[in-house]
Amino acid sequence: MHSWQDILLAVGSLFLAAALLPSIFSKDKPALWTSLLTGSVLAVFTFVYASLSLWYATFTTGLTAVLWAVLSFQKIFK
Repeated sequence: MHSWQDILLAVGSLFLAAALLPSIFSKDKPALWTSLLTGSVLAVFTFVYASLSLWYATFTTGLTAVLWAVLSFQKIFK
């Protein structure tokens, strides 16, 4: 059984990931430093969640970190 904290963090991360989809499919991208720093912090959060065995939050926060990385690559290689 997963804790309510794990589920709540995971749901929040899913909403954040969904909110990034319009930017990923748009020609307009966030500033590069915004994408790099946000993705990096979320990658650290992913590690922390894994160390706490919050597996749903680990997966969904990792997904959100990857989406920020996609935005970074899109900004660099546009």
